[in-house]
Amino acid sequence: MPGPALRRFREKWRSYRHRFVPWVVFNLSKNEKTLRRVTEPSEDKVIPDEQVSQSLLGLSRALLRNSGGLLLGAHTNFPPRFPLHREQNEGDVLFQTLGFCIERRPSSLAFAGTGVFVTRGVVPKGATVAMYPGTIYQPYEPILLQSIRNPFVFRCIDGVLVDGNDRGISRMVFRSCSGRDRMGPYLTSDASWLTDSPLNPLAVGQYVNNCSNERPANVCYQEYDVPDSFPLELRQYLPNVNYSQHCTQRPLRCVVLVSLRDIRAGEELFSNYYTIVR
Repeated sequence: MPGPALRRFREKWRSYRHRFVPWVVFNLSKNEKTLRRVTEPSEDKVIPDEQVSQSLLGLSRALLRNSGGLLLGAHTNFPPRFPLHREQNEGDVLFQTLGFCIERRPSSLAFAGTGVFVTRGVVPKGATVAMYPGTIYQPYEPILLQSIRNPFVFRCIDGVLVDGNDRGISRMVFRSCSGRDRMGPYLTSDASWLTDSPLNPLAVGQYVNNCSNERPANVCYQEYDVPDSFPLELRQYLPNVNYSQHCTQRPLRCVVLVSLRDIRAGEELFSNYYTIVR
């Protein structure tokens, strides 16, 4: 009979493993249905980057109009504390722009903690359904302290890491980098995903749980480098920031989740991982 400490550890691990990348990789041979194979890094694209851009631009413009065209951060370093007058809540804007709503709710998986559900509308196949927020680390940058007991570190196919943890050191790092990179009155990233009410309603992708043989994937990750043409005034809705300031000279890496099939209201999102097969 296991003791209380062992039982607590097992319960914690059952929740942790659904997002813990090394555990996922180790179990791929047992879970072939959870793996999407590509032969080249460029082949991870389920939809063209231009289509991702169109979705993000459309939503960002709608959010900006909904806020009255206000440049968030003009008078504060942390947007959620700024009293905004909005015509509608962000979920309604998402529904009217892309035709669906998503929200964080308790997962339907036992011991998986929080999950992400479609709550209204229908997500069509090939839609940008969520974004993975967080601080972007290049493969050579330090992330050891931030990664301890952190189930929200996502590894891109080229070794770039995204820390989507909204607590502890990770939270402080993101807020610091976000404030550092502002350009005059313009915020170049969205820190509101660190709260319970993100201004960009897509910025909940870190809570999407991994699929299993019993729960097949309905979304997959896709890496997306923000083009230079992305308007400065709309970057305030991008929930990612580079860890190092010198990395601002390269395109900002974002990770989006793309639907693999039509997903209806009431369904939970489950993701899979890709691997390169030579």
